[in-house]
Amino acid sequence: MQIEVADRLFTYEDYLKIEDDNQYELIGGKLILVPAPRTIHQKITRKLLQTIGIFVDKNNLGELYGAPIDVLLSEKEKPQPDIVFISKERLDIITEMNIQGTPDLVVEILSPSTGKYDKVEKSKMYYKHGVKEYWIVDPVHKVIEIFVAGEKNWILFQSYGEDNTLTSPLLDGLEIQLKGVI
Repeated sequence: MQIEVADRLFTYEDYLKIEDDNQYELIGGKLILVPAPRTIHQKITRKLLQTIGIFVDKNNLGELYGAPIDVLLSEKEKPQPDIVFISKERLDIITEMNIQGTPDLVVEILSPSTGKYDKVEKSKMYYKHGVKEYWIVDPVHKVIEIFVAGEKNWILFQSYGEDNTLTSPLLDGLEIQLKGVI
């Protein structure tokens, strides 16, 4: 279960002072304790990272990272998305410690403990900060939804089931056979 840690608002500087081994996200100044993901979550993450990573490397498109990695969007917003892609034109946002700025693509894999945050709070945060494409992976229903940034909100580009081939508007030419992935 994802748990808010305290009633007060935190900054990234506060987060850096935490001296335990837990994983936290900072969403709107709220410090959120994130439990370790389930095995199905890890399996999907690995398969997507592998497939997307080969495509990104083959086409020299940029960099791809998997969780845990801090993405510093503001002093009060530091999510740890499951997968992020940064295009080669924007590699300067990658530092030794974290990503300091908005990724081009964010992928979140739903867990019972993170679904609300991924679909509501984090979705709004990613849109506000200019993420170009947002994937929500639902392992229970075996669906991936791809959203693209519209004028005022996310626009659903496409929903894909396990028998479909996923394509991405951002990563032109990427095709992922989803059988066995989700």
